[in-house]
Amino acid sequence: MSNIVIVGTQWGDEGKGKIVDLLAEYADVVVRFQGGNNAGHTMVVEGEQFISHLVPSGILQKKTCLIGNGVVVDPSVLVEELDRLKDKGIDTGPDLLKISEKAHVIMPYHKQIDLARERMKGDQKIGTTGRGIGPCYEDKASRRGIRFVELIDPEVFKETVNAVLEEKNFYLKNYLSAEPLDPEPMVRQYQDYAERLAPHVVNISIVMNQALKAGKQILFEGAQGTHLDIDHGTYPFVTSSNTVSGNACCGAGIGPKEITGVIGIVKAYTTRVGMGPFPTELFDEIGDRIQKKGAEFGATTGRKRRCGWLDIVLLRNAARLNGLTGLVITKLDVLDGLESLKICTRYECNGETLEDFPASLKTLETCKPVFETLPGWSEDISGIRKFEDLPKNARRYLDRIEDLAEIPIDIISVGPGRDETIIVCHPFT
Repeated sequence: MSNIVIVGTQWGDEGKGKIVDLLAEYADVVVRFQGGNNAGHTMVVEGEQFISHLVPSGILQKKTCLIGNGVVVDPSVLVEELDRLKDKGIDTGPDLLKISEKAHVIMPYHKQIDLARERMKGDQKIGTTGRGIGPCYEDKASRRGIRFVELIDPEVFKETVNAVLEEKNFYLKNYLSAEPLDPEPMVRQYQDYAERLAPHVVNISIVMNQALKAGKQILFEGAQGTHLDIDHGTYPFVTSSNTVSGNACCGAGIGPKEITGVIGIVKAYTTRVGMGPFPTELFDEIGDRIQKKGAEFGATTGRKRRCGWLDIVLLRNAARLNGLTGLVITKLDVLDGLESLKICTRYECNGETLEDFPASLKTLETCKPVFETLPGWSEDISGIRKFEDLPKNARRYLDRIEDLAEIPIDIISVGPGRDETIIVCHPFT
């Protein structure tokens, strides 16, 4: 029995959706354990693209999919996603999709506050998606949140909204100069969502425990990336949840002894959406070429992703924080045709050499990457399915990543499709 956690090792957008979809075939249960609809997982199956924001990627494989207590859920987005999947003939009924009764609900005032704050900050904005994720997690921490167990109780929900909205409207109007919200239409709208989603609401921890006792295999689907973690990322340019593997237990309701492996997803280069330092960022024609060939636009926001060379300092940091047992290299095919490739092996900062990722943004912003140059390859690798069939220089590039990260590569992605994959060592077998 294997229970595998999938995490991003960079700043998100590493291609986790495809890998979760690929591995879901071998799992019985797929669990989303953190984040909200600020994440978007893109999957391509038989040429058709699917983008999920809240529903775990395993839904395409007809697996039991769980939205854990660590996720914050916008009911309007979830209902829209369920309808879209249903229109494509995909079953999203209560037998397959279950929502933790302890998951917190994103309310309209969370989104209003999120957007108003970004407007106020101007050039100093964080780069939030404006989906209300951060304000919802704030209310969770300050014990002012609304969980699904409250949402599906009409009396408790109405009472809670009226109590909370008095404070939120004062803040919106008097500090953020934004329009206050009317509780009545909000309550009516969310009661409709509650009726629709109530059959899906259960105690996820119990469901998972029953699956474990039955010997079922579980896949934990992370969102965003390690360096967007609220504790371990490039704070404050981070998300509002813990994105590292340790949160799979807390965000789903199981003990750590149940986890048997942690797979880190690594793009063959590095990208970042939004603000924040990025030591290996490219500002030349190579960066533009990677951006265009890799179709580097955010699945959730559509924002153009910043592109740069692979950063091993970043990867080693993720390996340590997550306890990685294996790597998946994605978008290797995007590097086809480049004459040479660079890997950042360390940083130089004020005359000193840094091999560990610094916590201080002031320090990180002054860090200069120290690169190792490797020869590229001219061949199109998208049709290759065996490691030994890859061009010599592609294998050399991958071998060097393994050596520097000190983690074995299990899977290599050479295209967006499920079948465009090289399996070196299967995590579930």
